[in-house]
Amino acid sequence: MNRRDFLATPLIVAGGGFGLERTGQRGASSPAATTRPALMKVGTQHGDSDQVLRAMAGFGVNHICSRLPSVRLDDKWSVASLSRFREHVESFGIALDMMPLPMSSNDITHFELPNIMLGKSPDRDREIDDVCQMIRNASRAGIPSLKYNMTFLGVVRTEPTPGRGGAVYSTFAYDKAKQDPPLTPAGPIHADVYWERITYFLTRVVPVAAEHRVRLACHPQDPGMPRGKGFQGVDTVLGSVEGLKRFVGIAESPFHGLNFCQGSVAEMLEKPGEQIFDVIRWFGTRKKIFNVHFRNIRGGFLDFQETFIDAGDVDMLKAMRVYKEVGYDFMMMPDHVPRVEGDANEAQGFAFALGYIKALIAAVAAG
Repeated sequence: MNRRDFLATPLIVAGGGFGLERTGQRGASSPAATTRPALMKVGTQHGDSDQVLRAMAGFGVNHICSRLPSVRLDDKWSVASLSRFREHVESFGIALDMMPLPMSSNDITHFELPNIMLGKSPDRDREIDDVCQMIRNASRAGIPSLKYNMTFLGVVRTEPTPGRGGAVYSTFAYDKAKQDPPLTPAGPIHADVYWERITYFLTRVVPVAAEHRVRLACHPQDPGMPRGKGFQGVDTVLGSVEGLKRFVGIAESPFHGLNFCQGSVAEMLEKPGEQIFDVIRWFGTRKKIFNVHFRNIRGGFLDFQETFIDAGDVDMLKAMRVYKEVGYDFMMMPDHVPRVEGDANEAQGFAFALGYIKALIAAVAAG
């Protein structure tokens, strides 16, 4: 199968407001919601070694996002190399649905292409040119989607806290977070500056992605921070639902959307157990969700724990039903999992999450 034949659904024009406009798809009781098939697939970004691929094939996880081929545009990003790698993954009965760009969830000191975020030309133009070539090569190699981040802070957390059965939960409490140093090496980044960097990048890369039919999936800021106040001098514009709505409206294209981390989005909400479903609907009906990190949290904006998938405030079965309702048809993958004593490399935690996701997909597929 030629992976480039994946087609995107035309974009629905975005409106205002937090919830979903009346589209006839809001409630699970609507005919479309009850009759639409479940098209989502369990996926993983756990790795792409032969050992991992054999394990995933055994678990029935037949779609993956690979690891980063290389932090620079070199031979590993060539069409021939990417094609060989895709074919190798497919030899295990697994589809290579997504691959990262060298724009990972690292702080600006360790960000692979820092000048894109720092706005330093001509270096940022050279880095963007490299990203554009990576997009072209991925398309020619039959890889339909690329994920990336646009962050200065990376993933910010405070001290972990105890969870179920003695597990360790990754935790964030803004009031306990040490802003040391007070500024990142990027200096103060006000919202208008941040948006300029984002817009400059998107206006260059999205037309290339559209021409070559490669979906670009951006991860939200993890976690959201107070608007205007931010963290370490950075006003995290991709750390709110309103910011993500503005983001998907820049350089509008069916190939421009989100690596929708449900956990990160839940962290932006005061009451995620109530609010997350309409957020999924807003982005899902507009076909702006290209991948889902399907994880749960306890708490909410500025104070939360990352729990086991079945132990947080969000009803994950209800969430899965909403993804079915909006016709989402890409991967549902675990992201962060709690640490359990004796669980080397969190393998057991990920296996538990993968099995839980498979069961939820089967449940919503059954009706």
